[in-house]
Amino acid sequence: MNLDDFSDLIERPDGGVRRDAEERRERLTVPPGALGRLDELGEWLAAAQQSVPVRPVERPRVVVFAADHGVAALNVSGRAAGTAYELVRDTLDGASAVAVLARRFSVPVRIVDAGLDCDPELLPESVVRHRVRRGSGRIDIEDALTAEEAERAVRLGTAIADEEADSGTDLVVLGDLSVGGTTAASVLIAALCGTDASVVTGRGGTGIDDLAWMRKCAAIRDALRRARPVLGDQLELLAAVGGADLAAMTGFLLQSAVRRMPVILDGVVGSACALVAQRAAFRAPDWWLAGQASGEPAQAKALDRMALTPLLDHGVTVGGGSGAILALPLVQAAAALAAELPERAEEAEEPEGTEGAEGAEEPEEATEVTEVTEVTAEKASGA
Repeated sequence: MNLDDFSDLIERPDGGVRRDAEERRERLTVPPGALGRLDELGEWLAAAQQSVPVRPVERPRVVVFAADHGVAALNVSGRAAGTAYELVRDTLDGASAVAVLARRFSVPVRIVDAGLDCDPELLPESVVRHRVRRGSGRIDIEDALTAEEAERAVRLGTAIADEEADSGTDLVVLGDLSVGGTTAASVLIAALCGTDASVVTGRGGTGIDDLAWMRKCAAIRDALRRARPVLGDQLELLAAVGGADLAAMTGFLLQSAVRRMPVILDGVVGSACALVAQRAAFRAPDWWLAGQASGEPAQAKALDRMALTPLLDHGVTVGGGSGAILALPLVQAAAALAAELPERAEEAEEPEGTEGAEGAEEPEEATEVTEVTEVTAEKASGA
């Protein structure tokens, strides 16, 4: 499998349709520019949908990939290694942030176990049936996945994207649930951006203390040494320093672009996968929105490299797509405004042949002025 093959399959959103959407925007009753970035979002959606006016976003879905990362054994996270299944369980029970928000916005949530380190019996079969492997290798000293597992994970992501597109999903909020995932994501971003470990090391979703931050930075530094020799092959890179969830999300993003299905990215993990996908197919980022700025330095580096500007800046790091789903109502509002605002009425044209026509009657007011002038002249001559 060669991820570069996706480059030939992905087209940009329709530029002609976008120009039509821009021209229609110029004719709306609300002045151009008055809606700020909502105008841009509406035009982007129109191009993605190939429809003017834009259709409403009626069938969004939150898709979450879950896994455990072996590097968590180094105490680089505020959570114990191998406990990502608890995050999944909370979401299934409706007790996580993304579950609450999804319930509030009436958006279904789909969780895909790509590499959780738990007994399958702890979670529903619909979640665990796609698992590539149990956990991943410790990326500072060994590969996260074998080459075969990395390919299986990418193919899992493409299959999930096809399932969503075939079911009528018109926009995806992409999230992740993992322990140690931000460490692996930071390694990918540092490697692809050519930067040092300290520049991309953040506090993660659990807000680690200084000692944990130092351990995390050291792990990223060591993993970077292993990542740099395989930078020329995205699949090898994901196998060396990624994980099953990261590889699956990369495949999901690429195939979503192939299927013309827009995606809202969440935090640093999704941004890392997007950066890998961009390396494989340079047109792919045209199908994605950055939902939010999480405050993670690695995410900022990745979004800057892809020229994606976050819609929101709330610093949400809890994961699961919680930050990205907050941007969904904004996107839906942009679609509604672009579709439902009326166009300006055409100015009434002056009938032809009236101006300067021979024999045209003088206005009534002018006739009155003439009569007053004649009366005044008679009085003056009789004086």
